[in-house]
Amino acid sequence: MPGPSGDNASIMTGHASSATLRSPFAKGPSFTLDTFSSRDFIVKDFVESLSDSAVPISRRSGPASQAFDPKPLIRTFEAAVGRLRNLSEDLQERETELAGAVRRAEAQHNQNTESLGQKVEQAIDSFHQLDGSLSRNGTEIDHSDVDGNAVVRMGERLEELDRQRQRAQDAKFLIQCWMEVSEKGDLSALENVRRMGGGDGKVRCAHIARQLLKIGQRLERENGPQINGITNGVNGANSINGRPDTSPPRRATQELVEKFLESLEKDLLKEFDNYYRRQNYVGMQECAVALRDFNEGASVMALFVNQHQFFIDRSQLITEEVTGDPETWDRIADPDKEPPGVEPSLQSLIDEVKVVVQDESYIIRQAFPYYDEVLVRFLQRVFQQSIQQRLEMVLDKANSISPLAFLRTLQAARSYMRDLVEDLKSHGLTERPEPVSSQTAAMLDQQLEDLFVPYFIGTSYIEREKRNLEELYASLLFKFTIYHSRRRKMPTTYLASLSQRGKELLSSAREAYMDRLNSTDLPVSQKAMLRRIAGIKESATETQIDVTEEDGALSLPNAKRMLKWLAEGVGRGLELSAASEIPKDVAALLNLLLTNMGELYLETALDAANEMATAQETSKNEPDFSYFNDLRASISILHLLQTAIHTVLIPLASSNLTIRRDIEKTSSAFISRVEDKISHILQRTVDAVLAWVTRGILSKQQKTDFRPRDDAPLALEQLRTPTCTQLCTFLGRLHSRVESALSGRSRTVFSAELASAVLGALLEHFKKFSVSLTGGLMVSKDVNAYVLLIRGWGIDEHAGGNTTNASAGTDVSSLASKMLEVLGEVVNVFVIGPEALRERLRGGVVAGVEARELRPYILRRDDVGTVGVQAVLNAL
Repeated sequence: MPGPSGDNASIMTGHASSATLRSPFAKGPSFTLDTFSSRDFIVKDFVESLSDSAVPISRRSGPASQAFDPKPLIRTFEAAVGRLRNLSEDLQERETELAGAVRRAEAQHNQNTESLGQKVEQAIDSFHQLDGSLSRNGTEIDHSDVDGNAVVRMGERLEELDRQRQRAQDAKFLIQCWMEVSEKGDLSALENVRRMGGGDGKVRCAHIARQLLKIGQRLERENGPQINGITNGVNGANSINGRPDTSPPRRATQELVEKFLESLEKDLLKEFDNYYRRQNYVGMQECAVALRDFNEGASVMALFVNQHQFFIDRSQLITEEVTGDPETWDRIADPDKEPPGVEPSLQSLIDEVKVVVQDESYIIRQAFPYYDEVLVRFLQRVFQQSIQQRLEMVLDKANSISPLAFLRTLQAARSYMRDLVEDLKSHGLTERPEPVSSQTAAMLDQQLEDLFVPYFIGTSYIEREKRNLEELYASLLFKFTIYHSRRRKMPTTYLASLSQRGKELLSSAREAYMDRLNSTDLPVSQKAMLRRIAGIKESATETQIDVTEEDGALSLPNAKRMLKWLAEGVGRGLELSAASEIPKDVAALLNLLLTNMGELYLETALDAANEMATAQETSKNEPDFSYFNDLRASISILHLLQTAIHTVLIPLASSNLTIRRDIEKTSSAFISRVEDKISHILQRTVDAVLAWVTRGILSKQQKTDFRPRDDAPLALEQLRTPTCTQLCTFLGRLHSRVESALSGRSRTVFSAELASAVLGALLEHFKKFSVSLTGGLMVSKDVNAYVLLIRGWGIDEHAGGNTTNASAGTDVSSLASKMLEVLGEVVNVFVIGPEALRERLRGGVVAGVEARELRPYILRRDDVGTVGVQAVLNAL
């Protein structure tokens, strides 16, 4: 130490000078206290060095026969003895000073101890006095005046006094330990507590050691406060009343306590691990309580979690490559098959997690007083490491198969994980048999959400759904788009301009699909699946794909497949997306559906049907109504689409009124547009029918059909004219197509419009032919055939309804019924005699028909020049 070394140097210098004065003939020996305090000091070597220093060098190297001279040795040893005597006196003086300092320190320590003892005795005396006063008061007070509150207050006061007494004893022991470690560098008292064993001893030892460390740290920050008369100097130099001190430096004391704490923590952790292996929950709890003072128990919690056998066994299995059965992955990627469920290796892991967590929760409850924190740490490790790693590998594998495989795997994993969380909640874990606490339940929910957060950032999820449906729809409609893109172009008309957007959609969809199919980024399995759905070979190019009329026709099963795929995506979104995102997702999926199933599929077919119906108006042959097949399918598809929108999609957007209104507006506009196209096709059909009936059938009516010769008896045996037969056959075939394509009110209204057009043509037709009395019978037979055929269309069912609620359909049906009555009266005009005709037309109205409307037909009677017929005409 610096202090003693400086004092010794001064003492040795003084004695060396005195020795020189006493022995002027030789220089005395030079040595200090450090010479004797060295561990390498040997007496024999010391004497030899004195002897060597006493003999002159010239004599040592001279002849061996030279006489021995003892005087130098005598002088040297005399000087050495004098020097040693002086050192002994100095040491004695120093020992006296140190002994005095020790006595003063002991006196101060005894005084402090006595003072603390007096305080403890005073506390004990106060306790006895209080106890005695309570006893005396208890005997004086009537028992009826003592209530429960007074007893409770007395008990609380006693407990407080006991706590104060315990704190005083702990403070006393803490001071004793600090004095030992700061003055002697000894922790024997703390070691005794450590060896006591038991949970209380471990806890107390750890607590006291932590307090000692805090004391050392506080003293170091305050840089030398006085404690029991001991003042710590600067730079670690200690002194007692201005004299050197042999106590260890404060930094060394702090390091000693820190080493003790590290040793204690390691021993406690090792002991905890041994108890855990022996399933000694009491010992584990004692160690856990003691280790709570070390970083809030982080070390023992980390030991329990990290060394768990589950994580050790699963560390290799988690990183194994995801393989699985190829048929299972093909089934997951097939949109027309039900998914098989969660991936087997992930399912096995989750099942094992469920069992392990339920079993370990009992151990955690028994071994840790702060079991909630340990359970949280354990569950976080399970979710964030074991499950998350495997989940990422499974989803990466699914993503390499197809977007649909990824989405289905994500949904299955999320559902299975949710079931795991719910099972853990209901089990109770550390709260069993009660359900888990609200904090634990919230933590489990948060862990579940954190697992899937990367897959739902922004619009990433809904974009995956849209991309999957776009690829599936493009594959399903690929041949359909090829067929209609190759369809013969009609001359540019107003209707052609209306369908231009549909043609552009066809072209862009076809090109995008081929680019996607030829992309190197698309997995091989996904390419095979898309080609299978599209029905094309692997090596076929766009120009090598053969399409038929069936490929260009609407297919109700295909429409149902499209809606089924959409319904799967919507259901998946309800399960995976947040509630606030569902309206936005529904709107995005609806737009996708209307673009593909509506514009690209349904409207394209209707545009083709409209072009075909328009072409029939100018056709020289009998009209081809084969487009009625697409018309029937389009109506069914529109009904399915409308039902899906109103029963599934719109209700899901109810939480957002703005999005709901947009969806309703968009869907209504689309439905109205499609209905207008269907109505336009039907109107073009009526025009084509009227054109063919007028131009191709009625124009071939012979003038002699209604003026047969009297010498032709076979004409009377005919049921109807050839023109009537041809027209009835044509209308019969047409009505069969109408019945197959339309249903309900739509069929009735169209049939009424068709009947009105045909009846109007017939009424105009009979104005062109002269009819004899015999020919009137032929007219009667033809008209009866026409009326019977048209009434079979059911147009009378909606005729004559409530006029206050009459609709356009009812008006058309009423008009057709009226025209049938007019046609019936036309027959009477031709078959009855003049007198009967005049009586029938008396009053100006016949069966709701104005009599003057029948004048053109009366003029076509063969006997129009007779007096009777002229009288009838004059009456009109």
